[in-house]
Amino acid sequence: MPAYPTANHELYDYSAIIDRPDFNWPGGKRLAFYVAVNLETFSFGNDTGPTLNGGNHAPDVMNYSWREYGNRVGVWRFLELFNDLEIPAAALVNMDMYDAAPRVLEAFRKRGDEFVAHGRTNAEKPGQLSEAKERELLEQVRNRMKKEEGKAPAGYLAPHISNSKSTPKLLKDLNYEYQLDWAMDDQPVWLNTEKGKLLSVPYPAEVNDIPQLIGRNKTGEQFGAMIGDAFETLKRDSRQHSRVMGVSLHPYLMGQPHRFTQLRKALTKLRERAGDKVWFTTPGEINAHYRALDSVK
Repeated sequence: MPAYPTANHELYDYSAIIDRPDFNWPGGKRLAFYVAVNLETFSFGNDTGPTLNGGNHAPDVMNYSWREYGNRVGVWRFLELFNDLEIPAAALVNMDMYDAAPRVLEAFRKRGDEFVAHGRTNAEKPGQLSEAKERELLEQVRNRMKKEEGKAPAGYLAPHISNSKSTPKLLKDLNYEYQLDWAMDDQPVWLNTEKGKLLSVPYPAEVNDIPQLIGRNKTGEQFGAMIGDAFETLKRDSRQHSRVMGVSLHPYLMGQPHRFTQLRKALTKLRERAGDKVWFTTPGEINAHYRALDSVK
């Protein structure tokens, strides 16, 4: 029988977390915790995105307006909660948000939250573009965010996690420092691209409201329990090896009134149980600290 490779990329090698050199996060912390808020736009009449009912003919008024609720209402519940709990956030920003809902970005900017590049819009899948067009998109997004925020974004998450085989190389070549699309570890991992090393910062594929609420039909209460269960496990694991935990939120999902109560309960309890070994942070700060560690270079 022919031998098949276990991976068809050369971005990283296998590494068991129990065999790695240990390190601390700032101040001797052991678990780095962050919340990512996906701030997204969609195209009315040319729809790509999660649906409540399997989709409708274009224009799909029901699903378009359901998602729009997040930018108009749901996100403000998130911001009030983060302020109450004194939790920083990572704003994963579609570039088109600067034109569609600038008031939302103003609020995150005022808080001093990190802005992470999240493509132009969730109405497209950049990994399906040619290499030249994907590069053009990544450059356009970087330049617009640099103009608006005064600095280029350090990190990138693709809309729909839509990557091509060239995405890491293009990101590195365009001076992005880290990527959130890879979900294979509880620690940052160096990606070896043709242009040099790019850092993969852990992003939650599971503690993410889209796959749970839409893909698996979980309730807000179940998703809140997942946040708490993941936190307790990773906090315990971090005694041996430092870890990263992210929670991915979309304002049109966990920002809905019947679910938001469960999010507030989960994050409030997490904050109360954190103790002195949890670092409430952003993926950009995780990237910067990890890069400075001599033991992982």
